[in-house]
Amino acid sequence: MALHFTKEEFQKRKSKILKSMKEQNLDALLMFRQESMYWLTGYDTFGYVFFQTLILDRNGNIVLLTRAPDLRQAQNTSNIEDIRIWIDKDGSNPTDDLKLILDELNLKNKKIGIEYEAYGMTGRNALRLNKSLENYCDLEDHSELITKHRVIKSHEEIVYVKKAAELADKALDEAWKYTKAGASEAKILAEMQKIIFEGGGDYPANEFIIGSGHNALLCRYQAEKRNLSDKDQLSIEWAGTFKHYHSAMFRTIPIGKADPKHIKMHEACVNALINCEKKLVPGKTAGDVFDIHAKTFDDLGYNKARMNACGYSLGSTFSPNWMDWPMLYTGNPYIIEPGNVFFMHMILMDSENELAMNLGETYLVTKDGNERLGKQKLDLITL
Repeated sequence: MALHFTKEEFQKRKSKILKSMKEQNLDALLMFRQESMYWLTGYDTFGYVFFQTLILDRNGNIVLLTRAPDLRQAQNTSNIEDIRIWIDKDGSNPTDDLKLILDELNLKNKKIGIEYEAYGMTGRNALRLNKSLENYCDLEDHSELITKHRVIKSHEEIVYVKKAAELADKALDEAWKYTKAGASEAKILAEMQKIIFEGGGDYPANEFIIGSGHNALLCRYQAEKRNLSDKDQLSIEWAGTFKHYHSAMFRTIPIGKADPKHIKMHEACVNALINCEKKLVPGKTAGDVFDIHAKTFDDLGYNKARMNACGYSLGSTFSPNWMDWPMLYTGNPYIIEPGNVFFMHMILMDSENELAMNLGETYLVTKDGNERLGKQKLDLITL
């Protein structure tokens, strides 16, 4: 069995969730988020793209309902003992199988929480589930019940996050080796991912973002791969990933001679990041962090170039993206606590001049402030 945490760690997590369920008067919780299943039991799969749910009742019973390909996956990666299989066939409705399990657990006419906010909970699955359980039980959306526990990292989790940060640093070292005029974006990506795998890392929850020239202004991965020109700009966002825990970084690298505007944009990004660091402390809110980010850029004349969020929580996440709850945007009331891990990205996209500048780092919130997990310098590097 390939469990990545101790038996005691899993028991602590289960006890926390049962306590929260009791406080919410829940008789059971239906989990559809893969992150919840992995955190609670170790279950590691991408089978959540099909109908799959993990049931936890108030007595601590855990039952997984999934498809046949994930039977051995669950047996090998998790501590789940009761695994049920719904059968693939024309017209099959796995919510019927779920209802039978709920009957076994005496959950008829009971109050059941459910994770509607999940990539496996498609609109069709939600409609079928609601119809199947209509007049059967009292369903309530508790999508954030486990997430609010996951956002505070334990000592064992922090070990993995710091390992991921080491891998992210190594990936940037590789990027610098291969980034030069004439170099292929594909080669840079391949070497960055290679060093992470060789260091024991994993696939990230989403693709690395890479773009040069006009594509340096994009905040998402896209399929075009260019060779760098003599005077160019390269934006890269990536993450070291270890046991599904992420530590992300973001950089824009001028190729050849840096444009004077690039230099000023970089100075603004450094100032904004340092100011955000001062707000990323226990007792402040996620909104406080964003507001100083916005003020720093706006005061320097970059209102139209900045984003409307400046980061988000990181942890153990699965495809399609590594962004976790909560996000750093204005008015977000989430109160920052020790054990939070946040990726803060300072993004400037000057469409008029087709110039980009990005600077992003991952931080662990401590009782006295925060720790930047990456060890790379924040200097502007021109290659």
